[in-house]
Amino acid sequence: MPRQARSKATIDAIFDATIQILLSYGVRRLTTTRVAERAGVSVGTLYQYFPHKEALLYAIIEHYLSQVAEAVEESCNQNLGQPLAVASDALVSAYILAKSKDAEASRALYTVSSDVDVADLVNATFKRLHDAGGRLLRSCPHVQFENVDEVTFTLMAAVTGATRVAFQNDAHREKLDDFREQIMTMCRAFLQNAAVDR
Repeated sequence: MPRQARSKATIDAIFDATIQILLSYGVRRLTTTRVAERAGVSVGTLYQYFPHKEALLYAIIEHYLSQVAEAVEESCNQNLGQPLAVASDALVSAYILAKSKDAEASRALYTVSSDVDVADLVNATFKRLHDAGGRLLRSCPHVQFENVDEVTFTLMAAVTGATRVAFQNDAHREKLDDFREQIMTMCRAFLQNAAVDR
């Protein structure tokens, strides 16, 4: 395998092993040795990529948040110019589905986010979501907002905050589907109330 592909496969194995250990044992019993054993790599190999446990957790959260932001950005770009209700549903659904794609990983990473200083990652991700959502709302025909940035902030804060609570309360797949429908309904109502005809 080319070196780059081999490196990606190794990092993927390390990330998968870390999630499995977090789910099985929790962050307190997560060690680089245990991760290396579960991933099938030497501790020395793991240290080539991640010098300590905090660096590993930071990298996983960074990778995960980037995937979520990319999914939302893609959905927003695909729905530019759609009616407000369609745009709202697309944005909300994209975020929750991205989080639900690997619900166990989402749940595990929420539990460790307080153990690692990831404020910069969270803020940067929220900015990406806010920017994508703002572009989407500005593109909706026949409506406008007095302050689209404030509306977008409230929308994304509601969606991200509510989703975190849902995952931290160990919601199962069926409940997550119901939750997504309810949040979509809530956000449509909020945006329709905030919008004015143009």
